Amino acid sequence: MAERSFAREVQTLKLGAGEVFEGEAILAVTKALLQAGVSYVGGYQGAPVSHLMDVLADAREILDELGVHFESSASEAGAAAMLAASVNYPLRGAVTWKSTVGTNVASDALSNLASAGVQGGALMIVGEDYGEGASIMQERTHAFAMKSQMWLLDPRPDTAVIVDMVERGFELSEASETPVMLMLRIRACHMHGSFVAKDNVRARFGLQDALENPQRSAARIILPPATYAQEQDKVLNRWPAAVRFIIDNRLNEMHAGEMDDIGIVMQGGLYNTVLRSLEMMGLADVFGESRIPLYVLNVTYPLVPEEFRKFAAGKRALLIVEEGQPEYIEQSVNQFLRNADIQTKVVGKGPLPMAGEYTGAVVSGGIKSFLAQWAPQVLATRDSAGSAASNERPLLPLDELRKAVPLRPPGLCTGCPERPFFSAMKIVQKELGRVHVSADIGCHSFATLAPFNIGASIMGYGLGPASGAALSGGQGGKRSISIMGDGGFWHNGLTSGIGNSVFNRHDSVTVIVDNGYAAATGGQYIPSSRAEVKNRKGGNPIERAVRGVGVDWVRTVHTYKMQEGIDALREALTTAYKGPKVIIAEGECELNRKRRVAPVLKRMAQEGKRVVRQRFGIDPDVCTGDHSCIRLSGCPSLTIKPNPDPLRRDPVAYVDNSCVGCGVCGEVAHAAVLCPSFYRADVITNPSGWDRIKFLFRSYFIGILQRRFDRRLARIAQASP
Repeated sequence: MAERSFAREVQTLKLGAGEVFEGEAILAVTKALLQAGVSYVGGYQGAPVSHLMDVLADAREILDELGVHFESSASEAGAAAMLAASVNYPLRGAVTWKSTVGTNVASDALSNLASAGVQGGALMIVGEDYGEGASIMQERTHAFAMKSQMWLLDPRPDTAVIVDMVERGFELSEASETPVMLMLRIRACHMHGSFVAKDNVRARFGLQDALENPQRSAARIILPPATYAQEQDKVLNRWPAAVRFIIDNRLNEMHAGEMDDIGIVMQGGLYNTVLRSLEMMGLADVFGESRIPLYVLNVTYPLVPEEFRKFAAGKRALLIVEEGQPEYIEQSVNQFLRNADIQTKVVGKGPLPMAGEYTGAVVSGGIKSFLAQWAPQVLATRDSAGSAASNERPLLPLDELRKAVPLRPPGLCTGCPERPFFSAMKIVQKELGRVHVSADIGCHSFATLAPFNIGASIMGYGLGPASGAALSGGQGGKRSISIMGDGGFWHNGLTSGIGNSVFNRHDSVTVIVDNGYAAATGGQYIPSSRAEVKNRKGGNPIERAVRGVGVDWVRTVHTYKMQEGIDALREALTTAYKGPKVIIAEGECELNRKRRVAPVLKRMAQEGKRVVRQRFGIDPDVCTGDHSCIRLSGCPSLTIKPNPDPLRRDPVAYVDNSCVGCGVCGEVAHAAVLCPSFYRADVITNPSGWDRIKFLFRSYFIGILQRRFDRRLARIAQASP
């Protein structure tokens, strides 16, 4: 159950030659794969390319018609290993994942793939999760391309260019017998645009052809002495072939400009940002005409010395707009020009920062600094003409922005089933003392932030138990806790975490948060998902897998039943049993549950059937204003409002209209023995006759009690002096 369905949009994948495709870029990438005659596609979901996997899943019928094999891989390593089909056969294959974390996982397979080389085009579509919208550590994919000598495409953010680079990527891979990476940034993935479509192509050499005519070559096996020859082949043959293809097919773009004594070189993905900055300075127009010459690197590795020498000829200085660090491109450009005895000054990091995303404001500042040194007359003319005032809005200083814009750290969704379990952990720690907790990647990683503040480290997807291994001996009678989600469990946690704990006799506690989906990446199905999914087998219980690798102490609890969670945690931390202890905390992801249930309830209501929805609230007359419920739960729907009692100053807790009726707030209040101010209300659509009778009966007696209370208050008021 993905974050959204592309069932309607995938029909555009059937467009033929000459028809205009309009839609999201990630959907356009899928169309490009089909136009290129791909034979197989795999991958692992993760922002910003999750939708590529979702689109492919919804396009199964179209893929089947073209004989394209598609599968959701168990991990990024599994996806990369799929490309082995292109090592010995002229099969075009594509895989996708979130980078750089996914590329880290896939690096072993990628190194071997790059060493062996490929016959068919092998394309990796990686989501470059870098900058202010990222959810991971800040690194670049570029290093992996350089390390293994795979070619890296960074297409200009234009739908037509991206589609062309997908097709060219396969051709480049085949021409140089080298796997190719195509990098897409967050904003490029989700932009909308159009391009003129081509017909979808069925692979000339299909998977069945490979099965019927198996081939092998000892020269492509990753064992000495073949590996020595493979390294030589990379340098002497594959690299020159790639450079020739890039030049002959003009994959990079040079745009002339009247100010021909300076120039700007940029990664293709930053083209729009650079052009917008120049436009705001009056140095370019919205159609891409720039007064300053531009060299757009749609291929950022390998770089082409010949093209750099040509672009630098006659120029006093070049500005290199290269996002992130180290400054690989800038270093290479200096080498190219110095070796050719070209004295053009290369400027990059300095006017532009070494680290951080190159936003519009950052790039504008860097270009201004560059121009102030190398073309000050342009800035002077611009300022005297008043263009700055007409085209640019003043930017607030960073300190002022920090004051004006509140911090918005990520958090668990309203109704998240993981929230009550982390509340239970806080309650148990108050009782037994603080415990070292190794956290993991996934929705549950948000528990490392307020109000839970649970978790000391995050090492990788499914690596929570492994990252706590050194503290797993139960020294001094105290045990540590490790956490991972169901997605991480199936990714690699079963072996690196649970299996390792059994083998090494860890006396620790592992919590597996089972919300039924790969929730953090958009709600994709995983092996333990309970739904029936065509072409996949779900419903594989995590508890059975855990016991299968030798864990004897296992407890399965429901997250919404907080007392169960508290009891299981208390027992795990205090039991005399020595060995790995696993708690499986089950509770369906609320977002996916709503996507599954809401249409059913809506249809029932329209058909006149009885539908009950639960809402929760807080009685302001009972609430003490202590706000312990907020500190223990942190639900976004739980907030505060002014106290209605004029004699009390503290604001009272309040449940706003974003409440989904999960009941966690009341459960927390009950489990923590807090105030009894929470109440539940059943909202009934199409009530039955019995519902109406109960409503009238309750209204009558509540009215009697309320009127008696009002009369009592009136008497007190009259007796007061």
